[in-house]
Amino acid sequence: MKIKKYGSTELKIQQIAQPIADELGYDIWDIQYVREGAEWYLRVFIDKEDGIDIDDCEAMTRPLNEKLDELDPIQGGYIFEVGSAGLERELVRESHFEVSVGQEVRAHLFMNVNGSKDVIGTLAAYDRESIKLVTGGEEKTLPLSDIAYIRLYEEFDFD
Repeated sequence: MKIKKYGSTELKIQQIAQPIADELGYDIWDIQYVREGAEWYLRVFIDKEDGIDIDDCEAMTRPLNEKLDELDPIQGGYIFEVGSAGLERELVRESHFEVSVGQEVRAHLFMNVNGSKDVIGTLAAYDRESIKLVTGGEEKTLPLSDIAYIRLYEEFDFD
């Protein structure tokens, strides 16, 4: 995996969305402008301290959609979505790693290591080439090139 940077379209959208998110008390976790099949999608993922619900998504969607219609920053059609970053959100941008140091993460590897493709531990550090996880009292360095994705880890108890 590589730590991603915003492209020019995502940067434009962030400049438009940030004041709206600030006013509503939300953090923008990520902005994605991606093609899936024949369609383009503009996705804005939001977060706040006590979590996001459908009402929060609607509260962000309405004013942002109006502003996007007014400014028309993207040529061509796209499907616009606002959603929660989720409990087990993926870490893809440098800002994601910065705020996640000290939290439990799951690194999903391309190849099995000791019979598993998942390494779960506390994110201790990161740089452009690797991450350091503390797992089982041991610090492990994992090259980003060996990692398919990294997500925050939340252990669910279904009992």
